[in-house]
Amino acid sequence: MPNKHNAKNRHHIPKMKFKVTNWAEYDAGLRRRGSLTLWVTAKAIAGWQAPPRPTAGGQSCYSDLAIETGLMLRLAFHLPLRQTEGLMASVFELMGVPLATPDHSTLSRRAMTMTSISKGRRLPDGPVHLLIDSTGLKVYGAGEWLQEKHGVRARRTWRKLHLAVDADTGIGSVTADGAYDGAPTYDTVAARAGDIPVIIPPHVTAVLSATADHHPSQRDRHITLMAAKGRLGWQEETGYGRRSLVETAMGRYKAIIAPGLRARSLPGQRVEAAVGVAVLNRMLHAGRPNSVRSPRMAS
Repeated sequence: MPNKHNAKNRHHIPKMKFKVTNWAEYDAGLRRRGSLTLWVTAKAIAGWQAPPRPTAGGQSCYSDLAIETGLMLRLAFHLPLRQTEGLMASVFELMGVPLATPDHSTLSRRAMTMTSISKGRRLPDGPVHLLIDSTGLKVYGAGEWLQEKHGVRARRTWRKLHLAVDADTGIGSVTADGAYDGAPTYDTVAARAGDIPVIIPPHVTAVLSATADHHPSQRDRHITLMAAKGRLGWQEETGYGRRSLVETAMGRYKAIIAPGLRARSLPGQRVEAAVGVAVLNRMLHAGRPNSVRSPRMAS
């Protein structure tokens, strides 16, 4: 949030209130999230069978789209793999569709070898305002089992999830918190396109580069601006407050999907996290709230 840096002095300021202006559409979208037709689509049914393999070797029965559909059902309804298998079989039986369903072993095995879920997704036309945040997802493993079964404290394993959100502002820029401050982030963005604005608050100990006098970098300008106007002034000048949108998205991910990962292998965990993002995107596409700030009542 824009004023998080000064949070300890904000106890006397009333909390902002918001109202949803499109409640009817949002309410319908919430109901649609529970519809099986949102997850088992006509496109998935049409492409359920794997295409013929052009090279020698065994032929897969199910396409990647079929495996992805099963994994999305699993995360959307928080089901173990065996219950996911039973749910898909019952859906096809009720629909009268003569399709076989992948068993739980197939879902688990194929999840470790699938390519990125994001491939093939159509990106918005034109520049986007990219908001980035990260969080830790707990991996359930031996550490949790020992603690629950025997009370033995063991080191827990975490995976880092980096989430990027399009703020839908039409501005080509990248905004992230101070954890991303440093040359690697700026270099990565510059390699994509050198004219993309990067809005990242520099560390308290940040110093100007050797070329700041005659060729200041974006980071140098942030350091100078923050020194002149303070942290809150820098946030207002750069529009850093929009980063709250990605914090909201991260909260939605951990609340709707899960704060942890069930897969045991690293490839499976990567696919599970990507499928979770796909599930969240589909839920939000079905309907999202249009929240506006309520006017403050005069005291």
